[in-house]
Formats: sequence, structure tokens, C-alpha cells
Amino acid sequence: MNLIALPAFADNYIWMLHDGARAVVVDPGDAAPVRAALDAQGLALAGILVTHHHPDHVGGVDDLRPRLQGPVYGPAREKIPGPYLALHDGASIEVLGLRFSVLDVPGHTAGHIAYLQQAAAGAKGPLLFCGDTLFSAGCGRLFEGTPAQMKTSLERLAALPAETQVCCTHEYTLSNLRFAAAVEPGNRARADYEQRCRARHEAGMPTLPSSIGLERQINPFLRCDAPEVVASARAQGAASDEAVAVFTALREWKNRFR
Repeated sequence: MNLIALPAFADNYIWMLHDGARAVVVDPGDAAPVRAALDAQGLALAGILVTHHHPDHVGGVDDLRPRLQGPVYGPAREKIPGPYLALHDGASIEVLGLRFSVLDVPGHTAGHIAYLQQAAAGAKGPLLFCGDTLFSAGCGRLFEGTPAQMKTSLERLAALPAETQVCCTHEYTLSNLRFAAAVEPGNRARADYEQRCRARHEAGMPTLPSSIGLERQINPFLRCDAPEVVASARAQGAASDEAVAVFTALREWKNRFR
């Protein structure tokens, strides 16, 4: 099975999985990159997975329907272009012979879901398609959810196996790492990762996917109990050392960070 990040807009990725004959895509905000990839590799479109309702994640769904030979899947608690199969937490679907588990991860939007594809034999690890909930070294803005909801969603993802590949949908890594450096300047793993990501960026390569194990080491939003992170959050107005208070202060700081 092949995993490809298709660039879209200024910094989106549309993830494509294909077996050489058929493909599934995740969050196709723009149909053009998907059509181009299908045509270039002679692939049939067997399914579309949607994590949440924002236009840069669903804008290409209707344009792709003439090519689609399977369902559109999406969150049951959000309105996305229909018809689609509405998914709740704990659901399991099969596409391309692959089994995907559905996880509710509200925060960025009220009904945001993620898809976890269990690792096949020989794969690097499970694949997590997490939309705009978890980014490498960051997390999504809170447009509809609460800090407590997002913190719980991130804890759920952080509890996945360390080798889980994090396939998020924006190339925000270097920007997020600048913020992470301000939050936790003494984090050596973060500094080393930033060097690797900068080299990939300069070579014109995606910094993604990341991994859950790496994110636990370098992502301040997953490290709300680390002493340096707590101290930075308190300096930014966190009401206490409690994890949700720390997370809330970090997210508000990130919103205004330049």
C-alpha cells in the first residue's frame, strides 16, 4: 500500500492511499490534485474519508463524485456534502481491504473525527488521519470546541502506539516548532527535530507524517505536565498547574504568536 501527500492550496495535504489500482483520499478540499494523481497513476477512486466540515477539507468532494466508485465517509455530527455514510465513535469501515477505526476527537470542530488504519504486515506502523486536531508540534484552533474537549481528544491520540504515523492535513510543522521552542527551549528532541524538518523543507519534501512517539517528545500540547511547559504557561497567565489550565494558556498564546 502506498501513502502519498498531495499538496493543495497554500499548505494543505490531501492524503492518498493506493494499491496500484485503486485509491482512497482523505479530506479532498480541492479536486484538482486528486484528479491529477489518479490520472497520472491510472487509479480508480474507491472512497473518500472526511474528518470535518471545513471547506478546505470538503470542497472537492462533489467534483470527485463522477470518478468515485465507492462511498464518501464523514462525521455523523457535522454537515458535509451528501450523500455520505455518517460515522460515530467506535465505528469500523473497510476500504481497499484496509480496516479503519473511527475516533471522536472534538475541539477544532464539534464533530471532528479521525481515522486509524491498523498497520499491515511490513508497514512502519498504524496510520492516523487526524485532520486538524493534531499537527506535528501543534494542534488545531478551537473554533467550536472547548479547551477541555481538545485536551481530551489529544490525550486520546497520544495514547496510541508510539509507531503510529500522524497524517495531519497542514504543513505547519516549522511554524509550530518555532512556538514549541518558545514554550520549551530546553527540549533537545525538539531542536533536533526542527533541524531535520528544516532540511526536508529546503529539499522540497513534506515534513509529514510524524509519529505519536515523536509528538509525545516535542509537541507542547501533549506535554502539559512537563515542568518547563508548565512554567511557560504560568508566565502566560495559566490559572494553575492543572493540565487543562496549562493547555488553555498555551492555545491562547499560540493564537497570537508570531
